[in-house]
Amino acid sequence: MGMIYYTLGNSGLKVSRLALGAMTFGTEWGWGADKTSARALFDTYVEAGGNFFDTADAYTGGTSETWLGAFIAEKGLRDRAVISTKFSMNLEGPDPNTGGNGRKNIVRALDASLKRLGTDYVDLYILHCWDRLTPPEEVMRTLDDLVRAGKVRHVGLSDVPAWYASRAQAVAEFRGYEPISTLQLEYSLVERNIEHEFMPFGARYGAGIMVWSPLGSGLLSGKYHSGDAQKVGGRLETVRGTTNPGFQKFNDRNWAIVAELEKVSVALGRSMAQVALNWVTTQPGVASTIIGATRVEQLQDNLGALDFEIPTELRSRLELVSRPAVPFPYSFFGSEIQGGITGGATVGSKPSGYHPDVLVEGTYAGVS
Repeated sequence: MGMIYYTLGNSGLKVSRLALGAMTFGTEWGWGADKTSARALFDTYVEAGGNFFDTADAYTGGTSETWLGAFIAEKGLRDRAVISTKFSMNLEGPDPNTGGNGRKNIVRALDASLKRLGTDYVDLYILHCWDRLTPPEEVMRTLDDLVRAGKVRHVGLSDVPAWYASRAQAVAEFRGYEPISTLQLEYSLVERNIEHEFMPFGARYGAGIMVWSPLGSGLLSGKYHSGDAQKVGGRLETVRGTTNPGFQKFNDRNWAIVAELEKVSVALGRSMAQVALNWVTTQPGVASTIIGATRVEQLQDNLGALDFEIPTELRSRLELVSRPAVPFPYSFFGSEIQGGITGGATVGSKPSGYHPDVLVEGTYAGVS
C-alpha cells in the first residue's frame, strides 16, 4: 500500500500517517544509530513516500537536528519535507532562561534549531513539556509572532495538562493567534490515559494527536515476550535505572498486554510491532504516529503496519486487556449516570455520516 497523507488537525498541512522519529539519530545516549545507519533509515522512509520528520533540540545533544537537516539538504527535499521540532529542555546547564517555555527561551531555542537544521523555517514547532510556570497566553503570543515572522508554519503542544491545552487553544481562538494543530502525546496499548480528555479535546477543537512511543518504549516491538519478565534486554533494560516515567514499563499489567498482543499477532500473521502500530494509528483522533528505529529492518517492518486491518474480534481482545482504569470524574460520564440526565432517552451529537470524511484519490485527468 502506498503512503497516505492526511491533514494535521484543522490545518491544511498534509502529513504521512507514519512520521519518522529522529530521536534515534545519534549514539550520545548509549543507544541509537550512527550517522551511516541514520542516513539509511532516512532514505528508507523517503523511498516509502514518507514526508513527516520529528525531532527536538534536546535529542542527542543537537545531533538529531543536525543530521536530519543535512539528510534533507543532501536530497534537496526541503520543500517536500515536513519538519517538526520542539523546545523546552535546557541544554546549557543551570541557566533558567535557556530552558522552559518563556518567550526568551522559545525565540532563542528556535534560532538554534534553525541553525542546526540548516533551514530558515520549521513546518511545525512544538512545546516539548509543560514547565508549570509560563502562562499559555505568553506561549501562544510568542508562537504566533514566530508564525507571522515566517520562521514557523504551524504550532503544537506536547506533554501538557489537558486544561493547559484547552486554555491555550481558547486564547488562540479569542485573540486570533495561530491555533494548535497537534498534541504530541504518549499513546500505546500500555499507555492509554490520553483517551480521558485529550482525544475528545483534540477531535472537537482541531488538534490532531501525534503519537509518541506507540510501541511502549520498545515493550511492544517484538523484542519482549510474555515469558521474558525475568530476562529482559534492549533499550528498556539499558534505561531501567532512569527516573524518566516514560521508561517505567515493566509491570504485571503490561506483561499481560504483551501476552495478548503476541497471540493476536500470530493469528494475523503479522509482527507484534505492526499490530501495535496499526492499533494505535487507527484509533479515533490520531493524526500521525511517530515511528523510530535503529536498524533498516525495523523501520521496514514498521512501514508495513497499515497494510492490513485488525478484525473486530481481535481488536476487542486488545481493547479489553489494555483498557485503562476510569477514575473520577470520568466514571460519571458513562451511561450509568448520563441516563439520569437524558431521562433514559437515546441522545447523540450528530447522526453517522453527518460530517463525512474527505478522501481524495486518483490521478490528474489532464486537459487534452
